[in-house]
Amino acid sequence: MIGKGHAISGTKVSISYGWNQEKDAEVVLREHVAGDTPAEIAEEFRIIQSQNERCINNTLSFIVSPTIEDGQDLSKRDLEEIAKNFLKEMNLQNNQSIGFVHRDKAHTHVHIYTNRIGFDGKAYNDSFIGKRSQIAADNVAKELGLTRVREVQQERLNELKGLRQEIKNIHDRVIQSRPKSLDDYISIMKAQKVEVIPTINKANQLQGFRVEYKGVNLKASEVDRSMSGNRLIPQIAQNRSFTRLKEVPKSLQVLDRTVQLSSNLSTKIAKEILKGTIKIIRDTGIGMGY
Repeated sequence: MIGKGHAISGTKVSISYGWNQEKDAEVVLREHVAGDTPAEIAEEFRIIQSQNERCINNTLSFIVSPTIEDGQDLSKRDLEEIAKNFLKEMNLQNNQSIGFVHRDKAHTHVHIYTNRIGFDGKAYNDSFIGKRSQIAADNVAKELGLTRVREVQQERLNELKGLRQEIKNIHDRVIQSRPKSLDDYISIMKAQKVEVIPTINKANQLQGFRVEYKGVNLKASEVDRSMSGNRLIPQIAQNRSFTRLKEVPKSLQVLDRTVQLSSNLSTKIAKEILKGTIKIIRDTGIGMGY
């Protein structure tokens, strides 16, 4: 099961989408609301939201999606239980919420709209809400015996084990050729039919890499941990300078453009650098006190 979430400002428009009869929408959840139309529900939200006018994106929008196989067997009551448990995992069970199921596609999914402003007038902290939604959905799936995303991902990776090993073997040979830059690495990999695709967000920050080979697209870390950005970048930096990377680079050249590192990638690289430092101390006995 997958969970997605973000804060929005267009309450009425969003609820109208969720309550779209053309998508065979059906109400599966009501928490602290009584209205029978999107306008009525939005007005109930607005009354509570008027206590905190500083908060602009004052409604939370979630999508909870069971796997296609699970979704085919879930009743309205099952979906209500999923939605309620999801809100409890997000610590939003006491806020106003309305939820709808869409069965217009093979993939049954639930849209949940929750008032970000509580009855006490305080705004719910939406930091990392996307990631927290994923974790909440996974916890609900585990609790209710539904298929978890991790299980689906692991099954797919197992099916692609041979292909992943082919990519890893190519990567190892390319690394042994000691590419001096990320662009060198990407170019040499491409010559071996492996497309390395940097993942760069809207803030021009490098988040990691994906690889495409024989029509299959995977995160580099799904192929092998040694191919993840936090390990690849220090490795190539060492090739260039013949010494271990000592600090996290502030920027990098990728595909002839200068990019920053995402905070998550920077933190992971910092940990890799620390591991390298600790290894040197252990190997040399420096600072051991004997």
